[in-house]
Formats: sequence, structure tokens, C-alpha cells
Amino acid sequence: MVEPVGFVEAWRAQFPETDPPCMELNSLGDIEQELDKCKTSIRQLEKEVNKERFRMIYLQTLLAKERKSYDGQRWGFKRTPKTTEADLPSSPDGQRAHMEEEQHHRGHGKITRCKPTPEGEVDGHVIVSLLCRRIPSLTVCQLSPVFPCLCQVELDQEKGLEMRKWVLSGILASEETYLSHLEALLIPMKPLRAAATTSQPMLTIQQIETIFFKVPELHEIHKDFYDALLPRVQDWSHQQCVGDLFQKLASQLGVYRAFVDNYKVAVETADKCCQANAQFAEISENLKVKSTKDSDSSSSTALLYKPVDRVTRSTLVLHDLLKHTPSSHPDYPLLQDALRISQNFLSSINEEITPRRQSMTVKKGENRQLLRDRFMVELVEGSRKLRHVFLFTDLLLCTKLKKQAAGKGQQYDCKWYIPLADLTFQTIEDCESTPIPLVQDEEIDAMKIKISQIKNDIQREKRTTKGTKVIERLRKKLSEQESLLLLMSPNMAFRVANRNGKGFTFLISSDYERAEWREIIREQQKKCDFSLTSLELQMLTNSCVKLQTVHSIPMTMNKEDDESSGLYGFLNVIVHSASGLKQSLNLYCSLEVDSFGYFVNKAKTRVYRDSTEPNWNEEFEIELEGSQTLRLLCYEKCCNKIKQSKEEGEFTDKIMAKGQIKLDPQTLQNKDWQRTVITMNGIEVKLSMKFTGREFSLKRMPSRKQSGVFGVKINVVTKRERSKVPLIVRQCVEEIERRGMEEVGIYRVSGVATDIQALKAAFDSNNKDVSVMMREMDVNAIAGTLKLYFRELPEPLFTDELYPNFAGGIALSDSVAKESCMVNLLLSLPEPNLVTFLFVLDHLKRVAENEGINKMSLHNLATVFGPTLLRPSEKDSKISSSSQPISMNDSWSLEVMAQVQVLLYFLQLDSIPTPDSKRQSLLFSTEV
Repeated sequence: MVEPVGFVEAWRAQFPETDPPCMELNSLGDIEQELDKCKTSIRQLEKEVNKERFRMIYLQTLLAKERKSYDGQRWGFKRTPKTTEADLPSSPDGQRAHMEEEQHHRGHGKITRCKPTPEGEVDGHVIVSLLCRRIPSLTVCQLSPVFPCLCQVELDQEKGLEMRKWVLSGILASEETYLSHLEALLIPMKPLRAAATTSQPMLTIQQIETIFFKVPELHEIHKDFYDALLPRVQDWSHQQCVGDLFQKLASQLGVYRAFVDNYKVAVETADKCCQANAQFAEISENLKVKSTKDSDSSSSTALLYKPVDRVTRSTLVLHDLLKHTPSSHPDYPLLQDALRISQNFLSSINEEITPRRQSMTVKKGENRQLLRDRFMVELVEGSRKLRHVFLFTDLLLCTKLKKQAAGKGQQYDCKWYIPLADLTFQTIEDCESTPIPLVQDEEIDAMKIKISQIKNDIQREKRTTKGTKVIERLRKKLSEQESLLLLMSPNMAFRVANRNGKGFTFLISSDYERAEWREIIREQQKKCDFSLTSLELQMLTNSCVKLQTVHSIPMTMNKEDDESSGLYGFLNVIVHSASGLKQSLNLYCSLEVDSFGYFVNKAKTRVYRDSTEPNWNEEFEIELEGSQTLRLLCYEKCCNKIKQSKEEGEFTDKIMAKGQIKLDPQTLQNKDWQRTVITMNGIEVKLSMKFTGREFSLKRMPSRKQSGVFGVKINVVTKRERSKVPLIVRQCVEEIERRGMEEVGIYRVSGVATDIQALKAAFDSNNKDVSVMMREMDVNAIAGTLKLYFRELPEPLFTDELYPNFAGGIALSDSVAKESCMVNLLLSLPEPNLVTFLFVLDHLKRVAENEGINKMSLHNLATVFGPTLLRPSEKDSKISSSSQPISMNDSWSLEVMAQVQVLLYFLQLDSIPTPDSKRQSLLFSTEV
């Protein structure tokens, strides 16, 4: 009989209120039978949970209908009184006529007979509508057995009438904001008029009349409209009429005609008065706008543009309202008339507004052109803010995308701008240095996991459903996560300042991109001239919506085919040589690739000293995660600080040249080496590249030469060497601990591939001089050799058999159960595997103790070694063998993340039992 040692104790620790179930485990068949019972029970419970969840959603919907909504609390909506049998006409014919009249109003003139609603009950069509909104997969047809008297037409009609209320609620809110803008303009007008009659006027009467022309009249018109609309919305019913108010408002558009005709003169007068009178300039730039949330400051020029913006959007509101108004409703012809008047008025003034709007991007006959725009992260008082930055031929404009209101298009807010003629690249000494808030690697990886999961969900939905609503919702989530990743990932400062010394700091991820911005700005500074009024700035900011070339976060989700958005696998790159240098330099190269939408430095050659034709011939293996571009930067290594670049306040090596190439899947499909040349600033760098897809690079191939150590099972090697830990592991660890513990990026930075292959050959041939070779080699090559040994094991250190259990154990939510499961699984490894892992684990913890110097945290080390130690053989991998050789979806990324989490768990565990501890049970033993 099999004894479930520790099961009873663990059960009572977790569930003290219940007795542990009795299990008779006399044989392997009994264990399997008991496991099948558990699975069956779980399936039945899941069905019951789904039933209760449906019932809960129904009751929540019913309760929500009974409670006052947010809009009702704000505008004071009154619920339509329930109709009872006592309120109906006494005769059956009268009752039928009343019900038909009721349904006539609801159904756009179509009569639909239903039973009267009993007192205290909620209309079924409202519940069905809300249920369908809460559960997108439900249809009216599925709910029709519960509500047999309903049909799709009635639900659509009811939804349209409900939408009328929400559209009008939005109009009220919009009117409140607009009135607050007009009131902010009127506040300084009265004291200015009073001062104009004194001996020291700030402005003349004529200037005041010009600047504030027709503003009081506009305020009066919209105040009357708001005061009339509010009580009607508060006393709301589907029969409520508001069309007469909109018709009256449209008939008063002649006031807007006068305002628009005077608009250009008003703004020019305001600008001249600001230049002539500092006191008025201060008042004009700091007008307070009252709002329900807080008090915002706006300039008079910005506020004067509000009526112009209002009139150009007037037809949108009427379109929305008319769309949700039944043609049989009394409001319908009135709203049609108001819309016709508004459209005619808008078309008459558009011919005048459009040339003015376009002229705002033109200066004295010279075109202001957009050179580039990017999403960037700005550091504001220690916080990261996502910005859309536009570089024009004469200025740098930093904007923020406004939250998009219903029925409105994209709009930008100008945060600040700097004329290129006044822009300087700021150093730390020139500004108050704000420390860059660093984000933990764990958080970054968590975001990547979420992105990969959502992308997998999108692909699954594409295969299983024809509907687009679920996919649209997932794409929205994906956009949010990618925006967050873009916000949190960059840590490299790019500082600019205006002529007054006020500095602004952007955070970017790539030295390549930072150099690009500097080069374009410096080139443009040689030939730019600048002039920009407040009105032109407002117009320019508004035009950014049409001018932008980058419309969304630069991630893989924006590609047409989500499954082929980059390369996944390993890219071997040989940096051969450089030519075209005009003088002898100490030159080295750095390689960057994109991953999850931003660029990461992956490898660096050695410094080739005092040569005009450096010849490196160094090979690197770079892991690609949806990568599409390889960037190369050439740096001059400056030992003399006088020659070093100091643009960011830190002494750095100077970028001599930079270039990039697209990673073309069709070209790299060929497994042979591809030769290429990158030409940049007169310098040519020769490269060779070879790509290996994941499905090929992940294969653990046993070595044909069993006398070696690479590709040979670990138990065979330890038995041959009569040791518990393979000699190659011990020697590599000892050498790294001797001189590599403070090496920046140890285990992360790629070693030279040719050195790694030389060490591999030496260990396989049992070369006695291998220790001498290691002392002469770069420590990154030794770290690469150790990783290669574990990667080429025919079976992972955690074994193919136990790998699924480790992946399942790490997903447990209860910490006690997780520790018990993970530790018991670890102790169940074969002894050579276990002892070797514990030896490596202790080494990695010692490496992480120097994190302050080598920048390698426990999480960084888990990211590097997790897949190396856990990745199963091809036959046990979860990766589909039908995947394309070059491009794959993110299921592999999710598997890698799980492998990282397993190793990270053991690295963070305070203590792990020694291999000599008793291993009595593989079940839920607490005797650890």
C-alpha cells in the first residue's frame, strides 16, 4: 500500500475546518482512479460555478437597473412611473389600445404586443439589453426562452431611445465647459472697461471692444440654452422633446458669423496689447477656467479660439442626436431643420477658416515642414509622462494626446515648445539633475508576459470566432500594455533646454536614437528662422492630428499580421572590419536590436587600437524576440577625458558612425552566412549574418562523440570523471569568480563566438591546457561556454519528465503549497542533476551579491539561465512543430517566462535542503 506521507497534515494546515478525504492507494491503478475522480469533480464544480455566475450577472443587472445611475445623480433624472393594471383603462379594448399606443412610441411606429408589466417588476427588454452588454457572447436568441415576448427590433429601438439620454447628458457637460471658457474671458473685461475711463488705462475702449467682440452675446445665448435644456433632461422620459431648443440655437448662428469675421483682428490686437503692456500680458496668459474638477489656466488667445472650434463641431452633436431619435418622434423634424441650418452655416465659413488654419504652418512664404514625430517619455518632476514629440524645420513641439471624448476626434495639448534657434543640449551641470526613476526588471518582464498572453488571445479569437468586438477589446488592452511598457522601459537621458536655461528631459532606450535627434536638430539649426504667435501655436498644435506620421505605439501589434511581426530565434553576427577612416582611432562597435518595440544593446566588440582599418573578426550570438532591425554604432574609445563627449554631463565615448539594416525573413531563410556592408558617414563596416529559428535552435541534440562533454548526458560525464559536478562547470565557475564577479553584464553580454568554440573543442578533447586558455580569454567567453554547455545537454538539467510539474508548481497561488511542491520536485531530480544545480545556484547568488557593480540582479540571471536549464527537448516542448521557420507567435515567450519564474523562485528561496536530506515523499510532505 502506498502511504501518502504528510498529506493529512498538509490538508489540515490548509483546510482546518474539514476532515481530509480518505484515499485507499493500494496500487498504481488506485492512484490513477483517484486522480480521475478529482478531475471529474472539478469539471462538475466548474459547471455549477458557471450557472451561479450567470445568475449573479442577472441579479447584478437587475439591481443596477433599480439603483440611480451616475447620470441620474448628476442631472436629477426621474424614473418613469411604472404602469400598473389600475392605471390602465378598465375595458379590454381600452387596455389594448393603451398598450398599442405605448408600443407605437417605443417601436418607431411598429406595434408590438406584450403583456403589461406587473408592479414591482423590471422591464425584461432592459435586463436582456444589459445582460448582452455584460456578456458579449450571449445573444437575444439565447435569452428568448427566458423573455419570450421580446424581439431584436424592440431591443434596438429601446437602446436608441436610451442613447438619446446619454447624448443629451454629454451635451450638458460640454455646455458647462464651454460656458466656463466664455466666463473666463468675461472676467477681465469689466475691470478693463472700468480702467479705460481712468487717467491710466491698461487698454483703450476700442481695443477692449475688438478683443471681446460678441463674447457677451455668445455667453448669453448658451446660458439660455443650458438653463432650458437642464430641467428637461432632469425630468426625462422617452417622449421628452428638446428639438425646439436646438432649432432656436441654430437660428442664432449669425452671432458666430460676426465673431468669426472679427476673430483674426481680435487675436492680432490681443498679441499687440500683450507686447505693449506687461500687466495685460500677465492677465492674458493666466486666465482661470472654472471646472468641476480643478482650476486650469489658459491664455486669452486659446480661449478666443474656443468659439471657432465650437462652431466647426456643432453639426457632430446634431448628427448624434438625430441618429438616436426615431423618425416618428416629434423632435425628428426639428432636429433635421437645426442640422440643415448648421451645415449651411458651417460650409459658408469653412472656406474662410481653412486657409487661415493652413496659414498657421507657413511663415513669410516659407513652408514649415514636419521632419519627424515620435512617442517619447518625458521626465517631469521625477515622474514618467508619455508625450508625442513633433520636430518641425524651425521648432521642437512637445504635446500630450487628450483623452478622446465620445464623438470627438483626436486632439493634442501643447505642453511646451522650443525654437530650434534657441535650443541647446543640456548637461547635468547646467540643470538641476533629477534622478531617473528605474523600473525593476521583474515589472518589465511582467508587462511582456501580459503582452504575449493578449497576443495569443487575439490569435485564438481570430481562429475561433467571426465577431470583431472581442478582438477589438483585446487590441485595446494590448495597446494599453504596450503604452505602459514604452513608458517604463527607457532609462537613457536626452536633455534639451531653451534660451532661458529651462531644461526638459526625455528618456529613450537607444544611443542610436539619441544621436539621430541631435544630428537632425543640429543640421536644421544652421538654416532655420523662427516666428510664432500664440494663435499660430494653437493652430499648429491642432494641425498635428493630420500631420502625424506615427499614429500608434511602435509595437508588434500594429503590423497587419500579428503572427509574422519579426524574427524569433538566434542571429549569429560576425563583425569583420571597417574601412574609410581618415585617421587612426581606437574603435569598437556596438550592436542593438529591437524587442517589444524598443531597442536593446546586445553585444560589443573589443577596442581595436590605433588603426585606420580595424579588423575585429568577432562573432556574436544574439537572441531575437520579434526583432526587425539590427543597428550598428561605431565608437571612438577616448582615454583622454578632454576628447570625450560631455553632452549629457558624463564623459562618454564619441559616436563616429551609425547605421542599420532590416532583418529580412526571406533573405535570412537561407541557413548560409549572408555577407553585407553597412555604409555610414563615409565609413564601411563589413558583417556576416546567419539566422537560426527557434524551432531549430531549441533542439537538444545528443553528441555523436560520447567521449566529449558537450551534448553528453550529465550522469555519463560525472560517472566518467568520478565527480558529482562536471569538471567544465567547476572550472568555468572558478574562473568567473576569480575575475568576473565585477564584470558589467556578466552572463548577459555575449562573448566572442570563436573563443567559445575554441573552449568547447578544448573541453571535448580533454585538453590539459584548457585552464591556461581560460586565463587568457575574455571572461564573457568563459560565461558563454558555461551557458552553451547547459544549452547543449541532450536533456535539460530539470529533466523532460519533471519539467511540466515544475511549470505547474510555479503557478500555484498558495505559498505553502508552492514551496512544498517545488522543493519536493527539486529533491526528486537525479543526484548529478541536483548537485550540479545547487552548485550553480550558489554561484549565481554570489554573482547577484555584486549587483551594484555588475548590474546583474537575481532576475537578470534567471532570465539568462532559466531557458538554458529548464527548456525541454524538442519532443517535450510546448511549441507547435507547425510553426513557421522564421516568424512565430508568442506562445514560446510565455513558456520562456515560466522557465524564468521557476529559476527565480529557487534563487529567491532562503534555504534549500542538501542532497543528503531524507527524500521520503514526492507528494505533499511538510518534512523538508
